[in-house]
Amino acid sequence: MITARIRTTPRLFIAMLGLAALVLGLVATPAVGAAGLRNCTLVTGKQAGHAGCYELVWADGVQYRMTFPNQDFDGATPQPLAPFYVLAPQSDVSQGVPPGFPHDHVVPGIPAGNHGTYSTKFQGFFVLCSALGMTSGACVPSWTDVGPFAPGPIPFASTVNGGQHLTSTGTIESAAAAGLVTLVNLGPDAVLIGTISGN
Repeated sequence: MITARIRTTPRLFIAMLGLAALVLGLVATPAVGAAGLRNCTLVTGKQAGHAGCYELVWADGVQYRMTFPNQDFDGATPQPLAPFYVLAPQSDVSQGVPPGFPHDHVVPGIPAGNHGTYSTKFQGFFVLCSALGMTSGACVPSWTDVGPFAPGPIPFASTVNGGQHLTSTGTIESAAAAGLVTLVNLGPDAVLIGTISGN
């Protein structure tokens, strides 16, 4: 049974470490080639860590393409950090594709009046249904096997409050404030830089 203090569960701790490694692997993967910038989830092996890549993200209910440079942080973690939420797919097509596990991403909205690209630094979080959310039926979990990163499936949040999708940070943070979801900070190994340049 998932408790409100889920981050202390050893199984979840293993999953958090695994996702942190996965996020870093995705962010630091290359993309240059005849086909141009490639999806982060499709770049593996020796190519990892040499150039940038892209993934789709939700921001205020709209999907955008976000690019990630090959950037490691030396010394202190840069501040401030915006949330980079990882949760269950919010549409029929998952943003995270094989060989990884199915998932989507949610980031804060683009600042008003921004007509070009927007870059910021992010902290990775899992968005999981809480015990209250699941027992009340207010959070629908998508039990997801994250492969070798956890010994079993974990309850990524799919919808809340009767089918409301979680495609904005406001909706996620409101659900967290109501105790329906748990936001699990993936720590300093899941810090990344992303740039949105259009939808």
